[in-house]
Amino acid sequence: MASPNGGDDFESSLLSFEKLDRASPDLWPEQLPGVAEFAASCKNPITNSPPKWMAELENEDIEMLKELGSLTKANLMEKVKGLQNLAYQLGLEESREMTRGKFLNILERPKK
Repeated sequence: MASPNGGDDFESSLLSFEKLDRASPDLWPEQLPGVAEFAASCKNPITNSPPKWMAELENEDIEMLKELGSLTKANLMEKVKGLQNLAYQLGLEESREMTRGKFLNILERPKK
């Protein structure tokens, strides 16, 4: 039968007193860029200033975000489909204008 102090000797033999310098970026590189900055910003969630990404938004942008956030899934999908259709129509219009420009020779480079 093992002595009661035998377990303590085993545990103390597993302890490491090595000091690791966690400040070195070479030893502890950031695995995902931006995670450390994000974590630091979340430590103090009660702040008076808006997040960095909101600093460049205008009131109109914020209202649109609120509007989109309040939509149901079906309404949001309808909005996305509308944007896709608009992008397609703009692509068609751009194609017509490029063809028109080609026929009018306004896209030709000047000869030197």
